[in-house]
Amino acid sequence: MPSVLTALLAVGGAAAVAIVFVEIVHRIIKRLGRRSTLAADMARKIHRPFLAAVTLVAVQQAIRVWAGEFPGRAGLVHVLVLLVIAAFAWLVGAILLVLEDMALAKWRTDVPDNLRRRRIKTQVVMLRRVTVAIIVVLAGGVMLMTFPDIRALGASVLASAGLISVVAALAAQSTLGNVFAGLQLAFSDAIRVDDVVVVEQEWGRIEEITLTYVVVQIWDDRRLILPTSYFTTKPFQNWTRTSSAVLGTAEIDVDWATPVEPLRSELQRICEQSDLWNGKVCVLQVTGATDGRIRLRALVSAADAAALWDLRCLVRESLVAWIWEHQKAALPRMRAEVEQADRSRPFVDGHHGPGPESEAARVFSGGADGDARGAVFGGPVPVASESKD
Repeated sequence: MPSVLTALLAVGGAAAVAIVFVEIVHRIIKRLGRRSTLAADMARKIHRPFLAAVTLVAVQQAIRVWAGEFPGRAGLVHVLVLLVIAAFAWLVGAILLVLEDMALAKWRTDVPDNLRRRRIKTQVVMLRRVTVAIIVVLAGGVMLMTFPDIRALGASVLASAGLISVVAALAAQSTLGNVFAGLQLAFSDAIRVDDVVVVEQEWGRIEEITLTYVVVQIWDDRRLILPTSYFTTKPFQNWTRTSSAVLGTAEIDVDWATPVEPLRSELQRICEQSDLWNGKVCVLQVTGATDGRIRLRALVSAADAAALWDLRCLVRESLVAWIWEHQKAALPRMRAEVEQADRSRPFVDGHHGPGPESEAARVFSGGADGDARGAVFGGPVPVASESKD
């Protein structure tokens, strides 16, 4: 009984000392957090894993030193070793996450010129996921190696590692392909978080990039989930890869009689009065003239895709309203010429109906060139079979 009581007191005292020590360190870091954002973040996120790790180490050492032999001692010590490994993995992971959060806070993306910041954010987020996976795998491996039977099987496991790796690679070919594609996307700058893309005929924003899939927030708040390998194997549009500024058009059809110069002046006035325009491109051009109409294309620019959409709609609406108010003659109209038919007049060369056909009306026959073309596209010429006697 005295030895058991001594062991319990030793374990309780060690745990109490560990808790007091952790609380003192926590208060010091918390006080430093008044002047340092890093210290404040560490005080919030590292307190619990640090407390668990230090307390478990103190209890384990107290049992090893003060507790004598008792039934289940080896099993209890082994469990404490496993808990210590898990607690330290938790602590290391929390520290790394704090450092990554500090990097994300330093490179914020809610600024006008955020191209480099979005690239760093994408890489840090991908590294965070890889870091957590590596820590979990290493901690699990170290915990398994504490079992004597598993250590004895190490040689046979290494001997069969080649065959197992081949089987695993074949079984998880698609998953591994997505994982490597995710790492490639993180460091190749093909896409970044907050990039504006057009994918699968949908316009949206890259909301999240993981090791296996990419989440695209579509303009109407739907979510398009695509495997990461999609962005390494199929073409897509990235509107903000080098700059967030983009160009867009607004097209309207008007009559041929429309004076274009007043419309150019009106477009310039519309752009200058709108805060959506970035002050770079404001051009009105005639891009088509068919069927009695001309097509006007207003080319404008904006700081980002969202502002561009609103600016295009504003330009189109304002030009239509201005034309209706000031140039109603410019509205599209249909022209037709009505002529009474005179059946007594011959159609062609004094004859009713079509006249003699000219060789100039043929492409694949008539003349040496036409016959040669016809032979190329006409296929083999059937040969008549000989009649029997």
